[in-house]
Amino acid sequence: MNEVEEVKARLDIVDVISQYVTLQKAGRSFKAPCPFHSERTPSFIVTPERQSWHCFGACGTGGDVITFVMKKEAIEFSEALKMLAERAGVKLQGRRESSQEQRRRERLLAANEAAGDWFGELLVNDKAGAQAREYLERRQIDSAAAKDFGLGYSPAAWDGLRNHLRGIGFEDEELLRVGLLLQGDSGLHDRFRGRLMFPIRDERGRTAGFGARSLENRDASG
Repeated sequence: MNEVEEVKARLDIVDVISQYVTLQKAGRSFKAPCPFHSERTPSFIVTPERQSWHCFGACGTGGDVITFVMKKEAIEFSEALKMLAERAGVKLQGRRESSQEQRRRERLLAANEAAGDWFGELLVNDKAGAQAREYLERRQIDSAAAKDFGLGYSPAAWDGLRNHLRGIGFEDEELLRVGLLLQGDSGLHDRFRGRLMFPIRDERGRTAGFGARSLENRDASG
């Protein structure tokens, strides 16, 4: 048994996926709304017997516990394997990241950085960011603090970020992988719309993802 097989053998895919998605028992399987696209009817199925998952909706994709973590965390195989190995208590023998994996990872990080820059620019200079600026002012967060925290604003448009990032060379597949886009019933759209944005940093200070706060229906005390 190699390292990959040992990691998978020590983990229960239901336990791992349950950390990301609320699963409901459905016979011998589990189901949930797919975490990779917007939908109303659950089409995401996890099968414990095969230790596999599959989306029978818009995604039409599936895999094992490693591919799920890769897709959900927007990371490469080596990173997902390392994360799961730590959870399973399996010591890896120092598998090196390939140059292709490294390039892909750097592209995803670059997409997040570019998105953060765009969100920040909209917060400071765009008319659409006025609501977010007012929200911060009510909480006595000035522009200098907002910049230090890397705060930003995502517009309400369905494709504002997508159009911006595609315009500077990023592909839809990359933006889906990093979690900036969602696959809905009517096509791809921005994940974050009409939100106050804040970056989630990794241990090296790079933008690994985003948190967001809705600004809808919030008064001065909200």
